[in-house]
Amino acid sequence: MKLLITGSNGLLGQEIVADCIAQQIDFHAISSGENRNPTCPNTHYTSIDITDFIAVKSFFDVSSCSHIMHTAAMTNVDACESNQEACEKLNVTAVASLATLCQEFNIQLIHLSTDFIFDGADGPYTEDATPNPLSFYGQSKWKAEQAIVSSGCTYAILRTIIVYGVAAEMSRSNIVLWAKNALEKGETISVVNDQWRMPTLAEDLAAACLAAVQKEAQGVFNVSGKDLMNMLELVQQVANFWHLDKTLIQPINSASLNQAAKRPPKTGFVLAKAIAQLNYQPHSFVQGLALVDAQLKA
Repeated sequence: MKLLITGSNGLLGQEIVADCIAQQIDFHAISSGENRNPTCPNTHYTSIDITDFIAVKSFFDVSSCSHIMHTAAMTNVDACESNQEACEKLNVTAVASLATLCQEFNIQLIHLSTDFIFDGADGPYTEDATPNPLSFYGQSKWKAEQAIVSSGCTYAILRTIIVYGVAAEMSRSNIVLWAKNALEKGETISVVNDQWRMPTLAEDLAAACLAAVQKEAQGVFNVSGKDLMNMLELVQQVANFWHLDKTLIQPINSASLNQAAKRPPKTGFVLAKAIAQLNYQPHSFVQGLALVDAQLKA
């Protein structure tokens, strides 16, 4: 088995690389630009634009990988709404190309998707629920799922929700680190009180990704945290854990934000399938915060 990891500079990609090293799994990592993951040896890294089909296919010709862990994506929801061409290119066209190559080279594709393929009217959702995305980002991820299924390749699609954790030289922050850093600086922050999610620890998601590889899992799996809360409650729990001033947290409703992209009000996942078939064992949110705290101190 040889695993190819896309998006290896990102939070999830870095966790998967670390797990591969710990478990002595043969891997190669690709991302755009230089290797920003200090855990990943440069001998195991290649800079590739995942949207360049010719470059990707040329790499496939010589890489001899058996599985692809595709974590690379455009995930800034409002940026996807305002720059739909870039979103379509990375989140749909590149995924469809990967799926085609996986079919051609007999490679299993493990792909990351999102709760934003749903409209949030009836969460938490099972894997069989009918998607109805509200944003262009959600539409792009749903179109990618459909492209994978129609390609005929062997695949596992892991849908997840708000991934948080610690990684080196992250290009984007996440809800936990953003709230912690802002409150530590004494900044007043506005947080919506009418959107419910199940935040996902990066280590938990990485473990599920590797389990999907090792168990040759096929189909769609919900993989998120197990605690459903609204975003205001999430940030309040961050403040409680690090003993920060909760009076700095100002509750607001989604309509007052005037965001470019609509968000589903209440998502969340039923996790029974991943627990049964992938032996998925997510941490509680408080346990996840404790792990983040230990990593930051280290």
